[in-house]
Amino acid sequence: EVQLVESGGDLVQAGGSLRLSCAASGFTRDDYVIGWFRRAPGKEREGVSSISSSDGNTLYTDSVKGRFTISSDNAKKSVYLQMTSLKPEDTAVYYCAATKGMLLSLWAVHYDYWGQGTQVTVSS
Repeated sequence: EVQLVESGGDLVQAGGSLRLSCAASGFTRDDYVIGWFRRAPGKEREGVSSISSSDGNTLYTDSVKGRFTISSDNAKKSVYLQMTSLKPEDTAVYYCAATKGMLLSLWAVHYDYWGQGTQVTVSS
């Protein structure tokens, strides 16, 4: 069973930076797709970014392009989300998720395994 554990969430001032980590275990293959999602209070879950470990291809939602960078360490089966120039509207619980297949997507329906989430709060 695939397990995902997020870490790195914190309270930060607007304009600051944070690095989220997602440690994965239980994969039965070397390659994987992991995505980051977030849910802000009173809002729908939103796909933020995703990465394919096989070719390094990435996706970003428009609101984070140029500010967030996703990366992976295949040896550690870990994925990171470097967040810079944070805004109060980035405040949310951030989740990492993994697919059973290799489809690179920002749609939650394509993801099969989910972590517990880590809180990111950006103060103005």
